[in-house]
Amino acid sequence: MGALGYSTAEIWLIIVLLAVGTFALRFSFLAILGDRTLPPFLLRLLRYTPVAVIPGMVAPLVLWPAATGGETDPLRLAAAAASLLVGVATRNVVWAILAGAVVLVGGIWATGSL
Repeated sequence: MGALGYSTAEIWLIIVLLAVGTFALRFSFLAILGDRTLPPFLLRLLRYTPVAVIPGMVAPLVLWPAATGGETDPLRLAAAAASLLVGVATRNVVWAILAGAVVLVGGIWATGSL
């Protein structure tokens, strides 16, 4: 028995079904649109998708990091603030990521903590 009482075969079946469902959902969207152009308002809205998704993925890692047992850590908050400030100032994702990484790694090195 695997996790949560599922057998290995059941887990793989769930994984395969989720993969097929995900592919079908994405392919249907592309197949329906085909070679048509999207309306300008939809293109404008789609520009904000990464801006909405990336913070949603990063926020739990900053606010409840596994490395600290789920406790909010001032060092990770400082790294997030550095990323935000550099990102707003430079409007460059790479520089923002590098700034956050430098603050986090430098802070870990300076304090000797994880």
